Amino acid sequence: MDDGNSPYDPDQGDWQTLTTVFSPTEAWLLRGVLQAAGVPAALADAHLVQAHGLLAPAIPVRLQVPERWRSRAEAVLAAYERGDYGLTEDETPS
Repeated sequence: MDDGNSPYDPDQGDWQTLTTVFSPTEAWLLRGVLQAAGVPAALADAHLVQAHGLLAPAIPVRLQVPERWRSRAEAVLAAYERGDYGLTEDETPS
């Protein structure tokens, strides 16, 4: 079963936590942003948070990237947070 995480490649370095969020939906969105930008990404604990909803505030979802991709991943997330990937009112998606 494919969980949407990028495959592990030992040549790229160990997985490192880039950021943590408390919403699985936000985590999946951020993973998609990174993968769309060509950055391998994986989530850890997303299903655990969903299974134990009452504990969700204590269990963050970890967004992870390979060590060699960390600086690129940080740049992509910064661009996303600035709104660089947003559409203006007069634009339509292609």
